[in-house]
Amino acid sequence: MEPLLLQFLNRIMRTIGLVVLYMSINVAFGIMWGYAFIETEWKLGNVLFYLYLIISFIGFAYTLYRIWKNPIGIKIN
Repeated sequence: MEPLLLQFLNRIMRTIGLVVLYMSINVAFGIMWGYAFIETEWKLGNVLFYLYLIISFIGFAYTLYRIWKNPIGIKIN
């Protein structure tokens, strides 16, 4: 298989893997352990979860940017 195509598929697979991992961690903390739900008032666990969510999303978006920032070199006519 052509090296440029392998590089492109590698980027796609890394992106899919990171998205699945990121979503699984956030679902586990937020929904399964109940930190995403605010019942009567804000608790420390809710505040920490939402701060974690914002900070981790910034890091996640930066990681995806670093994966996709360089062009692969495939020329489409």
